[in-house]
Amino acid sequence: MRLPRTSLSSVTAAARQAIHPRLPQASRPQAFERVSSSAQTRHLARGVTAQARARPSTAAVSSVPLRAAAGQVRTHTTRDAHYLKDLPGQSSPTFEYKFIADDPSTVSVVGYPFSGGQPRPGVDEGPEALVEAGLLDQIAALGWVVEFNKAAIAEVRELAMADSETDADVGKLHRPRAVSAVNQRVAQDVSDIIERGAMPLTLGGDHSLAMGTVSGVKSQYPDAAVIWVDAHADINTPITTDSGNLHGCPLSFLLGLEGTDIPPFNVWLEPCLRPEDLVYIGLRDIDAGEKMILKSLGIKVFTMHDVDKHGIGRVMEMVLAHVGANRPIHLSFDVDALDPTVAPSTGTPVRGGLTFREGHYITEAIAETGNLVAIDIVEVNPTLEDGASVQQTIAVGCSLARCALGETLL
Repeated sequence: MRLPRTSLSSVTAAARQAIHPRLPQASRPQAFERVSSSAQTRHLARGVTAQARARPSTAAVSSVPLRAAAGQVRTHTTRDAHYLKDLPGQSSPTFEYKFIADDPSTVSVVGYPFSGGQPRPGVDEGPEALVEAGLLDQIAALGWVVEFNKAAIAEVRELAMADSETDADVGKLHRPRAVSAVNQRVAQDVSDIIERGAMPLTLGGDHSLAMGTVSGVKSQYPDAAVIWVDAHADINTPITTDSGNLHGCPLSFLLGLEGTDIPPFNVWLEPCLRPEDLVYIGLRDIDAGEKMILKSLGIKVFTMHDVDKHGIGRVMEMVLAHVGANRPIHLSFDVDALDPTVAPSTGTPVRGGLTFREGHYITEAIAETGNLVAIDIVEVNPTLEDGASVQQTIAVGCSLARCALGETLL
């Protein structure tokens, strides 16, 4: 759904200069590895009922094409072209996820090893670190069938490196072609996953990936709300940004703010997010230009001041009241929303953040609504800080994903 662009100020001539053609989109992956909490081979029912979706229903397809090879995932065995493993735990998810096909309930995990939206290396290693920590089996034990597209990791790495030597700045923006090309791929992946009735769990990578995840969700659920959990607003435009790092700009492109109608992004990315669709939790490091944008657009923001004042329980009541009942929710969680004592291995830590329990309560409260349709866990950087800090941050990333998918304390 294309929304009109929002004018805030004049766009610079430099931002509209002609640039090289966008990077070619990689071919869509066809190979999936599947982890199941049942020893029975089960097929994914594509599509859900028209009543559950805010769009026309799709025709049912009996199964997802899978390709398996022994040893691709440690401890998994190959059986009838599916990865199957008997795990202790639930036979189905704790909550009913209203917008996800439940025969069986499937989460599709895709890792995007991308660091091009910011300057610090290592965040591209986050997806593999989370998977190697056992995330797939942890989710399967919650009663989900888990798909993991391992091939996407290598494909996105290759896509991100294409023409890297000629990826010149556009105005202030760094690596625009790589960010655009990877996000175009992400948007298609997320849209395809939702199309067949599964839950996309995106593992980043930096938060510029949300250009792709949100646009992919919006292509299937135009009325979806986005709950953005972050220390930063990530709503700078090509005009207001000081750093030029695109992980600080994804929401301005999704909202279609002035200055964002530039190539290569405008080749594929259309404004799809309305100010009323967006809710922030945990902000505490907001640039001056971002403050002006947030106030002028009337976007709902719960800063750390609000968390301190009201408590996370009341904040979540207000967040969900703003979102409304029976509305698809996309949760985009940057681990730097958590205090650095909780998640130290991230690229832009800011003190005074969410506690361990506050962060997890957010995911639990969203899970309880049954309205969750997509999850992002981003900005885990396993190359920063000491080994214990790295393991702590990876463990937190895994537990946030589990709680969003129904893990409870009792």
